[in-house]
Amino acid sequence: MSASAQTAGDKVIAHVGSVNVTQQEVDDELNRANVAADKRTDQVLKEALTRVIARKYFAQRALDAKLDRDPAVSRELARLRDLALAEAYAQHEISKEAASISAADIDGYIRAHPTQFQDHQLFQADLVSPAPQKDMDAIASATKDFKSLDQVETKLNELGIKFTRSVVTLDSGTIEPELLKRLKERTPSDLFLIRSGTGMSYLKVSSVDAKPLTGEEANKFAIQQLRVDLTKKIAQQSVEAALSNAKFEGDYGRIMATPAPAADHPTPNVAGEKPAEKK
Repeated sequence: MSASAQTAGDKVIAHVGSVNVTQQEVDDELNRANVAADKRTDQVLKEALTRVIARKYFAQRALDAKLDRDPAVSRELARLRDLALAEAYAQHEISKEAASISAADIDGYIRAHPTQFQDHQLFQADLVSPAPQKDMDAIASATKDFKSLDQVETKLNELGIKFTRSVVTLDSGTIEPELLKRLKERTPSDLFLIRSGTGMSYLKVSSVDAKPLTGEEANKFAIQQLRVDLTKKIAQQSVEAALSNAKFEGDYGRIMATPAPAADHPTPNVAGEKPAEKK
Protein backbone atom coordinates (compact mmCIF):
# COMPACT_ATOMS: atom_id res chain seq x y z
CA MET A 1 0.00 0.00 0.00
CA SER A 2 1.36 3.41 -0.93
CA ALA A 3 1.78 6.13 1.67
CA SER A 4 -0.90 8.21 -0.05
CA ALA A 5 -3.41 5.35 0.08
CA GLN A 6 -2.66 4.42 3.67
CA THR A 7 -5.34 5.47 6.15
CA ALA A 8 -4.62 6.71 9.67
CA GLY A 9 -5.88 3.41 11.08
CA ASP A 10 -3.50 1.43 8.83
CA LYS A 11 -0.51 3.49 9.92
CA VAL A 12 2.33 1.30 11.18
CA ILE A 13 3.31 2.42 14.68
CA ALA A 14 5.61 -0.41 15.82
CA HIS A 15 7.38 -3.54 14.64
CA VAL A 16 7.75 -6.93 16.30
CA GLY A 17 10.54 -8.51 14.31
CA SER A 18 9.19 -8.60 10.76
CA VAL A 19 5.59 -8.13 11.92
CA ASN A 20 4.00 -4.69 11.86
CA VAL A 21 1.65 -3.22 14.48
CA THR A 22 -0.87 -0.68 13.19
CA GLN A 23 -2.81 2.11 14.79
CA GLN A 24 -6.04 0.28 13.95
CA GLU A 25 -4.95 -2.72 16.01
CA VAL A 26 -4.35 -0.52 19.04
CA ASP A 27 -7.70 1.22 18.46
CA ASP A 28 -9.39 -2.18 18.28
CA GLU A 29 -7.73 -3.19 21.55
CA LEU A 30 -9.07 -0.04 23.24
CA ASN A 31 -12.53 -0.45 21.72
CA ARG A 32 -12.75 -4.03 23.00
CA ALA A 33 -11.93 -2.71 26.47
CA ASN A 34 -14.61 0.02 26.09
CA VAL A 35 -12.08 2.79 26.66
CA ALA A 36 -13.66 6.12 25.71
CA ALA A 37 -11.71 8.50 23.47
CA ASP A 38 -11.27 11.06 26.25
CA LYS A 39 -9.77 8.37 28.53
CA ARG A 40 -6.98 7.33 26.16
CA THR A 41 -4.07 8.81 28.04
CA ASP A 42 -0.44 8.06 27.23
CA GLN A 43 -0.41 5.40 29.94
CA VAL A 44 -3.56 3.75 28.59
CA LEU A 45 -2.12 3.78 25.05
CA LYS A 46 1.12 2.31 26.34
CA GLU A 47 -0.70 -0.55 28.06
CA ALA A 48 -2.81 -1.30 24.98
CA LEU A 49 0.19 -1.26 22.64
CA THR A 50 2.12 -3.48 25.07
CA ARG A 51 -0.69 -6.06 24.98
CA VAL A 52 -0.77 -6.06 21.17
CA ILE A 53 3.02 -6.36 20.91
CA ALA A 54 3.15 -9.20 23.46
CA ARG A 55 0.38 -11.07 21.66
CA LYS A 56 2.10 -10.74 18.29
CA TYR A 57 5.47 -11.69 19.74
CA PHE A 58 4.20 -14.91 21.27
CA ALA A 59 2.12 -15.72 18.19
CA GLN A 60 5.25 -15.40 16.07
CA ARG A 61 7.22 -17.60 18.46
CA ALA A 62 4.43 -20.20 18.22
CA LEU A 63 4.64 -20.13 14.42
CA ASP A 64 8.42 -20.47 14.57
CA ALA A 65 7.91 -23.57 16.70
CA LYS A 66 5.32 -24.84 14.17
CA LEU A 67 2.70 -25.05 16.92
CA ASP A 68 0.03 -24.08 14.41
CA ARG A 69 0.42 -27.61 13.04
CA ASP A 70 -0.60 -29.14 16.35
CA PRO A 71 -4.10 -30.65 15.85
CA ALA A 72 -5.53 -29.06 19.00
CA VAL A 73 -4.15 -25.64 18.10
CA SER A 74 -5.35 -26.02 14.53
CA ARG A 75 -8.87 -26.82 15.74
CA GLU A 76 -8.86 -23.83 18.08
CA LEU A 77 -7.72 -21.51 15.29
CA ALA A 78 -10.53 -22.83 13.08
CA ARG A 79 -13.01 -22.31 15.90
CA LEU A 80 -11.90 -18.72 16.46
CA ARG A 81 -12.19 -18.04 12.74
CA ASP A 82 -15.70 -19.49 12.69
CA LEU A 83 -16.70 -17.38 15.70
CA ALA A 84 -15.39 -14.19 14.10
CA LEU A 85 -17.19 -14.89 10.82
CA ALA A 86 -20.41 -15.92 12.60
CA GLU A 87 -20.35 -12.69 14.63
CA ALA A 88 -19.74 -10.63 11.50
CA TYR A 89 -22.63 -12.36 9.69
CA ALA A 90 -24.97 -11.90 12.66
CA GLN A 91 -24.20 -8.18 12.93
CA HIS A 92 -24.56 -7.78 9.15
CA GLU A 93 -28.02 -9.37 9.17
CA ILE A 94 -29.13 -7.44 12.25
CA SER A 95 -28.03 -4.12 10.75
CA LYS A 96 -29.78 -4.93 7.47
CA GLU A 97 -33.05 -5.82 9.21
CA ALA A 98 -32.81 -2.88 11.63
CA ALA A 99 -32.58 -0.47 8.72
CA SER A 100 -36.16 -1.40 7.83
CA ILE A 101 -37.60 -0.49 11.25
CA SER A 102 -40.38 2.02 10.52
CA ALA A 103 -42.15 4.69 12.56
CA ALA A 104 -45.17 2.38 12.63
CA ASP A 105 -43.01 -0.40 14.12
CA ILE A 106 -41.78 1.96 16.81
CA ASP A 107 -45.27 3.22 17.67
CA GLY A 108 -46.59 -0.33 17.73
CA TYR A 109 -43.87 -1.46 20.12
CA ILE A 110 -44.54 1.48 22.45
CA ARG A 111 -48.30 0.75 22.54
CA ALA A 112 -47.67 -2.94 23.16
CA HIS A 113 -45.34 -2.34 26.14
CA PRO A 114 -46.99 0.27 28.38
CA THR A 115 -44.91 -0.67 31.46
CA GLN A 116 -41.77 0.37 29.58
CA PHE A 117 -43.22 3.65 28.34
CA GLN A 118 -46.36 5.57 29.36
CA ASP A 119 -46.93 3.47 32.52
CA HIS A 120 -43.24 3.19 33.39
CA GLN A 121 -42.57 3.10 37.15
CA LEU A 122 -39.59 2.73 39.45
CA PHE A 123 -40.09 0.80 42.70
CA GLN A 124 -37.71 1.75 45.51
CA ALA A 125 -37.30 -1.17 47.88
CA ASP A 126 -35.24 -2.59 50.73
CA LEU A 127 -33.80 -6.04 50.20
CA VAL A 128 -32.57 -8.66 52.66
CA SER A 129 -30.67 -11.56 51.10
CA PRO A 130 -29.69 -14.58 53.23
CA ALA A 131 -26.52 -16.42 52.33
CA PRO A 132 -27.40 -19.54 50.25
CA GLN A 133 -28.25 -22.57 52.40
CA LYS A 134 -28.84 -26.24 51.64
CA ASP A 135 -32.47 -25.93 52.73
CA MET A 136 -33.79 -22.54 51.67
CA ASP A 137 -37.34 -23.86 51.90
CA ALA A 138 -36.98 -24.20 55.68
CA ILE A 139 -36.11 -20.50 55.93
CA ALA A 140 -39.02 -19.57 53.69
CA SER A 141 -41.39 -21.64 55.84
CA ALA A 142 -40.12 -20.09 59.07
CA THR A 143 -40.70 -16.57 57.75
CA LYS A 144 -43.86 -17.05 55.67
CA ASP A 145 -46.07 -14.94 57.96
CA PHE A 146 -43.61 -12.10 58.51
CA LYS A 147 -44.60 -8.54 57.56
CA SER A 148 -41.30 -6.67 58.01
CA LEU A 149 -37.64 -7.02 57.15
CA ASP A 150 -36.78 -6.47 60.82
CA GLN A 151 -38.64 -9.71 61.63
CA VAL A 152 -36.69 -11.48 58.89
CA GLU A 153 -33.37 -10.20 60.19
CA THR A 154 -34.21 -11.26 63.73
CA LYS A 155 -35.06 -14.80 62.58
CA LEU A 156 -31.95 -15.07 60.43
CA ASN A 157 -29.82 -13.99 63.38
CA GLU A 158 -31.52 -16.62 65.57
CA LEU A 159 -30.72 -19.26 62.94
CA GLY A 160 -27.13 -18.07 62.65
CA ILE A 161 -27.54 -17.28 58.95
CA LYS A 162 -25.55 -14.43 57.48
CA PHE A 163 -27.37 -11.94 55.27
CA THR A 164 -26.97 -8.65 53.46
CA ARG A 165 -29.33 -5.68 53.42
CA SER A 166 -29.44 -3.21 50.55
CA VAL A 167 -31.60 -0.67 48.79
CA VAL A 168 -32.64 -1.50 45.22
CA THR A 169 -34.62 0.08 42.38
CA LEU A 170 -36.91 -2.15 40.35
CA ASP A 171 -37.89 -1.06 36.85
CA SER A 172 -41.44 -1.88 35.73
CA GLY A 173 -40.11 -2.38 32.22
CA THR A 174 -37.90 -5.29 33.22
CA ILE A 175 -39.80 -6.94 36.09
CA GLU A 176 -41.50 -10.18 35.15
CA PRO A 177 -45.25 -9.57 34.65
CA GLU A 178 -46.49 -11.71 37.54
CA LEU A 179 -44.23 -9.98 40.07
CA LEU A 180 -45.10 -6.56 38.65
CA LYS A 181 -48.79 -7.33 39.09
CA ARG A 182 -48.19 -8.28 42.72
CA LEU A 183 -46.16 -5.13 43.36
CA LYS A 184 -48.89 -2.92 41.93
CA GLU A 185 -51.56 -4.67 44.01
CA ARG A 186 -49.49 -4.71 47.21
CA THR A 187 -50.63 -3.45 50.59
CA PRO A 188 -48.31 -1.61 53.03
CA SER A 189 -47.76 -4.82 55.00
CA ASP A 190 -46.77 -7.00 52.03
CA LEU A 191 -43.33 -8.60 52.16
CA PHE A 192 -42.19 -10.33 48.97
CA LEU A 193 -40.03 -13.43 48.81
CA ILE A 194 -38.05 -13.53 45.55
CA ARG A 195 -36.37 -16.74 44.40
CA SER A 196 -33.31 -16.60 42.16
CA GLY A 197 -31.37 -19.75 41.32
CA THR A 198 -30.19 -21.29 44.58
CA GLY A 199 -30.81 -18.13 46.58
CA MET A 200 -33.65 -15.91 47.65
CA SER A 201 -34.31 -12.40 48.92
CA TYR A 202 -36.97 -10.61 50.94
CA LEU A 203 -38.22 -7.39 49.37
CA LYS A 204 -40.19 -4.53 50.90
CA VAL A 205 -41.32 -1.65 48.67
CA SER A 206 -40.79 1.77 50.23
CA SER A 207 -41.97 4.06 47.42
CA VAL A 208 -43.02 4.16 43.79
CA ASP A 209 -42.12 6.86 41.27
CA ALA A 210 -43.96 7.33 37.98
CA LYS A 211 -41.34 7.79 35.24
CA PRO A 212 -43.16 7.80 31.89
CA LEU A 213 -40.88 7.45 28.88
CA THR A 214 -42.03 9.66 26.02
CA GLY A 215 -40.88 11.54 22.94
CA GLU A 216 -37.48 10.97 21.37
CA GLU A 217 -36.22 9.11 24.42
CA ALA A 218 -39.05 6.60 24.04
CA ASN A 219 -38.37 6.21 20.31
CA LYS A 220 -34.69 5.49 20.91
CA PHE A 221 -35.46 2.90 23.57
CA ALA A 222 -38.10 1.25 21.37
CA ILE A 223 -35.60 0.97 18.51
CA GLN A 224 -33.08 -0.59 20.89
CA GLN A 225 -35.62 -3.17 22.04
CA LEU A 226 -36.74 -3.89 18.48
CA ARG A 227 -33.10 -4.62 17.65
CA VAL A 228 -32.98 -7.04 20.57
CA ASP A 229 -36.06 -8.80 19.20
CA LEU A 230 -34.49 -8.89 15.74
CA THR A 231 -31.34 -10.42 17.22
CA LYS A 232 -33.36 -13.23 18.79
CA LYS A 233 -35.34 -13.82 15.59
CA ILE A 234 -32.27 -13.90 13.38
CA ALA A 235 -30.48 -16.19 15.82
CA GLN A 236 -33.39 -18.64 15.80
CA GLN A 237 -33.69 -18.56 12.02
CA SER A 238 -29.93 -18.99 11.58
CA VAL A 239 -29.79 -22.03 13.85
CA GLU A 240 -32.78 -23.60 12.09
CA ALA A 241 -31.19 -22.95 8.69
CA ALA A 242 -27.90 -24.43 9.85
CA LEU A 243 -29.55 -27.59 11.14
CA SER A 244 -31.65 -28.00 8.00
CA ASN A 245 -28.47 -27.97 5.92
CA ALA A 246 -26.60 -30.41 8.13
CA LYS A 247 -26.20 -34.15 7.58
CA PHE A 248 -25.42 -36.40 10.51
CA GLU A 249 -23.50 -39.63 10.77
CA GLY A 250 -24.02 -42.60 13.05
CA ASP A 251 -25.88 -42.08 16.29
CA TYR A 252 -25.94 -38.34 15.79
CA GLY A 253 -28.83 -38.71 13.35
CA ARG A 254 -30.93 -40.16 16.17
CA ILE A 255 -29.59 -37.72 18.76
CA MET A 256 -30.33 -34.65 16.65
CA ALA A 257 -33.79 -35.95 15.76
CA THR A 258 -34.77 -36.11 19.44
CA PRO A 259 -37.20 -33.29 20.30
CA ALA A 260 -35.64 -30.73 22.62
CA PRO A 261 -37.26 -28.06 24.82
CA ALA A 262 -37.63 -24.71 23.11
CA ALA A 263 -34.66 -22.46 23.82
CA ASP A 264 -33.30 -19.10 22.83
CA HIS A 265 -30.34 -19.22 20.47
CA PRO A 266 -28.26 -16.08 21.09
CA THR A 267 -26.17 -14.83 18.22
CA PRO A 268 -22.40 -14.89 18.74
CA ASN A 269 -21.30 -12.53 21.48
CA VAL A 270 -24.87 -11.52 22.30
CA ALA A 271 -26.19 -12.33 25.76
CA GLY A 272 -29.33 -11.48 27.66
CA GLU A 273 -30.11 -11.55 31.34
CA LYS A 274 -33.30 -13.28 32.36
CA PRO A 275 -35.35 -11.89 35.25
CA ALA A 276 -35.07 -13.63 38.60
CA GLU A 277 -37.42 -16.54 39.05
CA LYS A 278 -40.08 -16.14 41.67
CA LYS A 279 -41.70 -18.81 43.76
